[in-house]
Amino acid sequence: MMSTNLTTLWEDKLLNRFLKYVSFHSTSEAGVDKTPSTERQWDIAKYIFNELQSIGLENVSIDENGYVMGYIPSTCSEDLPTVGFISHYDTSPDFSGENIKPQIWKNYNGKDLILNERTGFTLKVSEFPELKNHIGETIITTDGTTLLGADDKAGIAEIVTAAEYLIQHPKIKHGRVAIGFTPDEEVGKGADLFDVKKFGAKWAYTVDGGEVGELEFENFNAGAAVISITGKSVHPGSAKRKMINAGLLAVEFSNSMPSNETPATTEGYEGFYHLTKITGNVEKAQLEYIIRDHDFKKYEARKAFMKEVTKKLNSKYGEEIFKIELEDQYFNMREKIEDKMFIIDIAKTAMEMAGVKPNIKAIRGGTDGSKLSYMGLPCPNIFAGGVNFHGPYEFVPLESMIKATKVIIEITQNIY
Repeated sequence: MMSTNLTTLWEDKLLNRFLKYVSFHSTSEAGVDKTPSTERQWDIAKYIFNELQSIGLENVSIDENGYVMGYIPSTCSEDLPTVGFISHYDTSPDFSGENIKPQIWKNYNGKDLILNERTGFTLKVSEFPELKNHIGETIITTDGTTLLGADDKAGIAEIVTAAEYLIQHPKIKHGRVAIGFTPDEEVGKGADLFDVKKFGAKWAYTVDGGEVGELEFENFNAGAAVISITGKSVHPGSAKRKMINAGLLAVEFSNSMPSNETPATTEGYEGFYHLTKITGNVEKAQLEYIIRDHDFKKYEARKAFMKEVTKKLNSKYGEEIFKIELEDQYFNMREKIEDKMFIIDIAKTAMEMAGVKPNIKAIRGGTDGSKLSYMGLPCPNIFAGGVNFHGPYEFVPLESMIKATKVIIEITQNIY
């Protein structure tokens, strides 16, 4: 097995590739009934399609929904399984992803970074102590007006650079490698139309994690709840025993939920209820929640609890005042991976060979890999190196991206 050595040439390729990708405005949009959800995502999809062809991948394709795939041919005679690597090219609608102006800080000195002299926007070590982990490294930040897009354009840059490296180093023994890039991951639809059969991998890895070493094969079971409340609007001067104030009932429902089981009060394997939106007046009100738990039985119990709260409030105020709609969004991929733990062992060994200490942890969120695992493609998640996703404090160290690229290359060799 050959060790991976990324020279300055390859490091520059990786950096320049990432900077090119973040120049594309590719924010996705929730609630849109088409894929990709935004026309602007086509620009980067087509660019990647052409790039994969230019660096020598086989059978490169882009389908009518913006999914890009390509293949690195096997370099050995053995009949080895095809492994895949997947990232998404959309960025989060939580913050602006338009006209991104990345800044490069070489040999970071461990102090606060003033990202924008005009506004004074600063990345402070006191608020983000993880900066101290990257002293002496090259850090890429925003200018404080947009997100950066390392989620997940860092992952794309790492996969494509690893692919180009493997193609230019045919002496490295590996089986066939499939790579794929998806739209709309940030709005929960990244895997919906992914053609698992066409992709042809036995298993895959999403390169969509955070800090160096992250290796994840567990995520939340996830659901959404919408509670609609119908009130009765009566003139306040004659409202006694007649008015039903839907807005106040929305507050009562919210107060009936456990105050210590929210995102702000939980960590690790602890689940939560998260009120994401509340609207209303006297006549109508609505609450929107997301429900999360790693344990499936606890997840089901959370849904049952919300139904019970709805039932009790209807008993108090009248039937059909409260209506609840529950929808499952995705499930814990551990259920599909725990009998295939060799794919985690391969990733662990690859990290160690790349000089990275594996940090196996559960995702407090979701991933394309979750849906893909339930679609027949076991797909744990490995780090891409970015920090503080979805906002103006986002940054990624170049050294972290280099390590992720090495890990991808080492995984392909470990299968051989």
